[in-house]
Amino acid sequence: MAGLKVEGLEPLIGTLKENVTLDDVKRIVQKNGADLTRTMKAQTTKSYVKGYSTGDTAGSINMKPFNGGLGVEVATGTSYSPYVEYGTRYMSPEPIVQPSLDVVAPKFYRDLSRVMK
Repeated sequence: MAGLKVEGLEPLIGTLKENVTLDDVKRIVQKNGADLTRTMKAQTTKSYVKGYSTGDTAGSINMKPFNGGLGVEVATGTSYSPYVEYGTRYMSPEPIVQPSLDVVAPKFYRDLSRVMK
């Protein structure tokens, strides 16, 4: 699945410790993770237009915090969601992850940038 990967966390955490508390960062990560979860669920009604969606994928989207709240994983819980996301030779893709990241990632970046100033 598509995702947002952040490399070089040690220098970032060092900079953040000088400027803000990690609680501020955790709050931003949790808020944007929740926004991504909501956006992905809403995106299912926009992307799944072939008429066979039963809402199972939207209902399976959950957020799991990790690294003490400094990270979150937002993922679908259905086994077939990668096929729907990327398509197969029999069906075209109906993505929900990348369109949702396109909406939420800039907000996440702005929120982190604000606390680092």
